[in-house]
Amino acid sequence: MPAGVSWPSYLKMFAASLLAMCAGAEVVHRYYRPDLTIPDVPPERGELRTELLGLKERQQRRQPCQQ
Repeated sequence: MPAGVSWPSYLKMFAASLLAMCAGAEVVHRYYRPDLTIPDVPPERGELRTELLGLKERQQRRQPCQQ
């Protein structure tokens, strides 16, 4: 057995760590609530607007005319 640990101790530690990982994953999944929906029709090319593109347009509109 690795590190001189008995089988019962090894299995208990394995079960406890597996349970802790699953519980942690469940808590994170419930906290962040990921959007798992799949759209029926994919968007057309150029239809998706990213935040960066919107930011560039807003900054261009805000700039005063320079003379």
